[in-house]
Amino acid sequence: MFVLRKLYCRVYQKIFHIAIPFMPYREPRHMKQIEETVFLLRKKRIKRALIVTDSVIRELGLTKRLEELLGKVGIVCAVYDGTVPNPTIDNVEEARKLYVDNRCQAVVAVGGGSAMDCAKVCAARIVKPGQPVHKMKGLLKIHKRLPLLIAVPTTAGTGSETTLAAVITDSQKHYKYPINDFSLIPHYAVLDYRLTLGLPKIITATTGMDALTHAVEAYIGRSTTANTRRRAECAVKLIKKYLKRAYDDGEDRMARSSMLRAAYYAGIAFTQSYVGYVHAIAHSLGGQYGTPHGLANAVILPVMLREYGASCEKKLAALAVNAGVVEDVGDMGEHEISEMFIDWVQQMNDYMGIPRTIDGIHGEDIEIMAEHADAEANPLYPVPRLMSKKELSRMYYVISGEIEEV
Repeated sequence: MFVLRKLYCRVYQKIFHIAIPFMPYREPRHMKQIEETVFLLRKKRIKRALIVTDSVIRELGLTKRLEELLGKVGIVCAVYDGTVPNPTIDNVEEARKLYVDNRCQAVVAVGGGSAMDCAKVCAARIVKPGQPVHKMKGLLKIHKRLPLLIAVPTTAGTGSETTLAAVITDSQKHYKYPINDFSLIPHYAVLDYRLTLGLPKIITATTGMDALTHAVEAYIGRSTTANTRRRAECAVKLIKKYLKRAYDDGEDRMARSSMLRAAYYAGIAFTQSYVGYVHAIAHSLGGQYGTPHGLANAVILPVMLREYGASCEKKLAALAVNAGVVEDVGDMGEHEISEMFIDWVQQMNDYMGIPRTIDGIHGEDIEIMAEHADAEANPLYPVPRLMSKKELSRMYYVISGEIEEV
């Protein structure tokens, strides 16, 4: 990367870091059970609400209880269940039309990160009907208070119930639009572990590693604060203790509840301290091939941590020790401790059957994906080591298994 571009990126990131205490970050208010949503809507005198979910969540009956309760108290409930993994602009517009046609007053997102991202941008389009999704891309393009937005996660990974971020795919251009605005932070988050009981093992694994990626990237970046470091450490500590338990026994209530908290803490951490190249590459893969986001993050994380090398060793070693991943360090140095942390990440993937490479990456697509990753990450993401588009291109060959890590 050219010296002047590096300087520009670092100055840009430093300005944002300095501005963190003055920005209107907020946390959504907590609710512990989905039933509380009904009381809240009645208290707010909401007569009509839109539930945004996906067909699998609805077929599993995870929205049924809420639909029934709303009906009993006379709240008209429209349901959009067309959200797909890596939600599209079409999903957003279909949900918005349903909201408008049914004269709704609130949006309730029930599902994983896809449903919540769709709901967030749907709400943004409701208050800004003249601004298309592609013009919301980037930072602070919305600037309006959304309708009442309640997020009900059914997976423990994305942390979308607490973040200012949403990612929407342009299925025509095979491109993901990261959208970041304080107004996208949900007003309420319902952390009801019952909705996560019995999740399939692969979903438990990849969403759990997604949460880990959020915490790690927030921690090793150059825009951390005491609060985001503490939240990231809490998240990693919970993931170390409970992710395997949740994977082994989908009905383990303590594990499920704890993983919801881990995802929430990690979401708070990266909302303020941002993510890094793991996410930029994962988003490009999702846009190009529909690669599930959690799976992409899980595969890329240990590869990128090794690529960062010495630039992240100090912080990674601190995270390893403070979160209890590496114990009894004795006289070990930062390099050795950080390597043990990366080995632990890879061991977690291996234990849960997550592959070490991503299949189906075509060489002719790499240049455009690297361009998208570069545009997303630079200058915004305060990564430990800045990388050029050429350097990012190489990472696609590594994660495809075509070339080995250095």
